[in-house]
Amino acid sequence: MDGESREADPVESLQAAASTLSRRRAQIDEIGFGEVRTLSEAYHDVAAILDRHEEKATDQDDFQGYVEFRDALSNRLEAVPADVRHGDAFIEANETLTTRVTSSLSSSDFERARDQLRPAREEAELLDSLEEAEESYRRARHALKDRESEVKSRIDRLERVKELGEADIDAPVHELRDLIESYNDAVEAAFEQFIREKSAREVLTWLETAESYPLAETPAPPERLCEFLETAAIGDESVATLVEYAGYSRSKLDHYVDDPKTFSAAVGTNKRFLETLDADPLTVSWPPAPASTLRWRTKELVAVVSRFADDDVVAHARKVHELTHGREYERLRDAAVAREELTEDQRDRLRRGAVSDELETLRDEYDRIVSCLDEHPPLDD
Repeated sequence: MDGESREADPVESLQAAASTLSRRRAQIDEIGFGEVRTLSEAYHDVAAILDRHEEKATDQDDFQGYVEFRDALSNRLEAVPADVRHGDAFIEANETLTTRVTSSLSSSDFERARDQLRPAREEAELLDSLEEAEESYRRARHALKDRESEVKSRIDRLERVKELGEADIDAPVHELRDLIESYNDAVEAAFEQFIREKSAREVLTWLETAESYPLAETPAPPERLCEFLETAAIGDESVATLVEYAGYSRSKLDHYVDDPKTFSAAVGTNKRFLETLDADPLTVSWPPAPASTLRWRTKELVAVVSRFADDDVVAHARKVHELTHGREYERLRDAAVAREELTEDQRDRLRRGAVSDELETLRDEYDRIVSCLDEHPPLDD
């Protein structure tokens, strides 16, 4: 039962498909591909004529049907090369279907003719068998490529688990977390105040400046909105006020803005952008990025945050930046990542050595797959 239910080994499947394909090619090579193709075309054409005309040709009351059958068969057989393989089979079948008068031609004559064509059919079907073998080979190789991808992905995941397992889980990650959370809290509060108290024009100007610091990841302000707020009196209002006005009807807007139509085109279409502005792009995620990445990002954050926040908030940003230069940063970060990513089951498997065992098994399978794929390249279509 276990043997029957076990999934087929994709390596063995490709090897079997390659073996079958090799045999089919050898059978055709022994005869000659050109000769087999000529025979195959002749046989399939004749077989199709027999199938298409049998009903009318055996109808005693349909002489015209018999004539059409004879014309079709004769014309095709005349085009068959004289030296075609199993030419005698075509001759015998033709004689079976032409030496009788219409009244005596029956389905049994057609069956006899088909039987006489059997040697030609068997060799003609070699091409069909070759095509089937090629298709089976392609499917088997595709399945093995899929398995290669699956195994590689699994190996990558387990190597990551093993790498995380080497981290010092008990390391004092709070040394990182406390500073990062303090900065995040400070910048969020400062940004809320900035959005609340400053004009929409100032906020958009700040966003335009922040574009020069791509690692800060602030959203790019819509060009039309910036151009409008630069000169429009309504630009002196807060972002919250603009969002509120953007929800007004055209008639109600008449009481609040000079040009409702232009306002709707510039602000109304960007209402979603304005109401979703927050400090998220300025915060540092947990677990934090590697030192080299966070170091450059926090350098830009200091520059961006300093344009709207007070010195205390900027100081928090600088402290996070300084963390990335510390010798303990990567060790603490690895511990933080391990705590976040490793599940209890993964930790248990690491302790028992199950991860290493599975990795060894998968690496052996991967090597076997790669070797098989190298030995059996794609077909040249």
